Amino acid sequence: MRDELSHIEPLDERDVHVWLVDLHQASSFADRLSPVLACAEQRRAQKFKFEKDRVKYIMAHGALRHILGRYLELYPSELEFCEGAHGKPDLVLTADRKRLSFNLSHSHEAALIAVTLGREIGVDIEYIKGKFQWEEIAERFFAPGEITTLRAVPAEDQERAFFACWTRKEAYIKAKGGGLSIPLQDFEVSLVPHQPATLRSHKSDPEEVKRWALSEIDVGPDYAAAVAVEGNEWKLKCFRWPCEAILIHSGE
Repeated sequence: MRDELSHIEPLDERDVHVWLVDLHQASSFADRLSPVLACAEQRRAQKFKFEKDRVKYIMAHGALRHILGRYLELYPSELEFCEGAHGKPDLVLTADRKRLSFNLSHSHEAALIAVTLGREIGVDIEYIKGKFQWEEIAERFFAPGEITTLRAVPAEDQERAFFACWTRKEAYIKAKGGGLSIPLQDFEVSLVPHQPATLRSHKSDPEEVKRWALSEIDVGPDYAAAVAVEGNEWKLKCFRWPCEAILIHSGE
């Protein structure tokens, strides 16, 4: 991933941009990011039981506002959000602006923000925890073909294969905006390590395989991540959002 300080490349209709936000420094920047959040976001932040979770929420959502604000040439605090289909967050935009689609996911000390124009998009990142009982979750939520494939993966690669499968399924569901209304067993994704991420089949609507494309996001050995994008012939670019950006585009 490339470091970007003061410049964001303009999006065209083939671009998919994914931004990695390091939440490790959240406590140092939360006070400066909090003012750009809407009242509802600030209330949500205050509901977290633990301080570390509160500041990570502030930093992830503050970074989201800064990144989207740059694309739209607006101050972060000027952005207005609404609920789209099935409760998926969306932007309130004026008629003279192109529709900017985005999605946010965070886990442990990292967040991913995916942005594109005119396409639905979903992203998911998961921290690969030690001693996590992933086998039970796979048996409960994965499609039969995914379970069979997972069992055939060498034992030392099965945990990463599980997380590859989980993030790809979550990214697809988030892109669709269907949430729990889309059964995880209803569709299959690829999961074998070092093989391309794909939507392999969809029981309820086989045409979905042609409508969506998946890509793995490399965030390092401690995480698994994926993005799901509507349509084909798009190009993925990954960036690292620096905390220093809030000093340049704070809107103050």
